[in-house]
Amino acid sequence: MRFKTISRCGMLFLLTLVSARPAWVEQEQPVELRFHDLYGRAQSVESFRGKIVVVNFWATWCVPCAHEMPMLVQLEKKYADQGVAVIGVTLDDAKTVSGVPKFIRKKKITFPIWVGATADDLARLGLGQALPATLFLDKQGNAAGRVLGELREKGLRHRVEWMLGHHSGTPPPPLENHLSAH
Repeated sequence: MRFKTISRCGMLFLLTLVSARPAWVEQEQPVELRFHDLYGRAQSVESFRGKIVVVNFWATWCVPCAHEMPMLVQLEKKYADQGVAVIGVTLDDAKTVSGVPKFIRKKKITFPIWVGATADDLARLGLGQALPATLFLDKQGNAAGRVLGELREKGLRHRVEWMLGHHSGTPPPPLENHLSAH
């Protein structure tokens, strides 16, 4: 009888360990993101439900962020008609946010740009504390992947294709950390 009690307790403990997941693993609840656009209007990622959403966190002073922007512009152009949206969310503060419109023009960004993000937002979303960082949301608004550091074109295309249901090769990992590669 005592063995059964220990066994049940042990099994409950193991089930608890298996069901516990780190914050960066895909979430079962839609992600809530609320920021403002450049005109001060409130924006929410909820308005993009039904689309795959690539949310890129960046800043005008971030060199790797500037480097990956053309890739995101091309991604948006290529996949918009397939239900993929790109949103740029800047961490520029009151001192540097005035440079955002110039940055947008220079990089020919056509996707929405939101302002007001902080390092706390990155941490809350499991994106660490460094830029750039990218969050991928499925059509229901659930976190489907994260990339810490600069995106890589091949990996970005593979992840979006996979999310669109074009499965070839191995599935993209839930978390890619490109920060330690430099």
